[in-house]
Amino acid sequence: MNATIKLGKATATNADADATGAPAAEPVPTVAELRLPTWFFGFEAVVAGAFDLLNAFPAAWPALVALIVANIAVSLTMLRSRLKLAKLMWRGKGTRKVAFTLVGLRIGSHLLLTAVGLAATSVLAHLAMAVAMAAITIGMLTYVQRTSLNALLAAGKIAA
Repeated sequence: MNATIKLGKATATNADADATGAPAAEPVPTVAELRLPTWFFGFEAVVAGAFDLLNAFPAAWPALVALIVANIAVSLTMLRSRLKLAKLMWRGKGTRKVAFTLVGLRIGSHLLLTAVGLAATSVLAHLAMAVAMAAITIGMLTYVQRTSLNALLAAGKIAA
């Protein structure tokens, strides 16, 4: 019986066993195979700016829902092999810190602006907040991905 192990684009079978009968080592994914493309963070950036986008344009909620559905579809199809990285990243403290920081930044910025009398009430102010949150989200997620990949590379769990 030939069992197949699939990880990313590499596939190995136990028919690939060496002369001693031991099964071949499982192929190690590469950094390039696991790296999420920067454009994917655009999905996350729109979600991060969703609060302000909906305050600026309340009728935009169907488009936002469609974008979230597209995000899920892309995650489960095109980026399926990269879900291993996502799982490893969510196990790390750094990613959870980023998520809590973004939520805190979102709530804190609005509370602070309201406290000093500069509450975001206009469409332009909400758009500026949405763009700022999107840019911060892309920057932080890119940093966490790079840090996670470097840690996995140093630990020998992935190949260069």
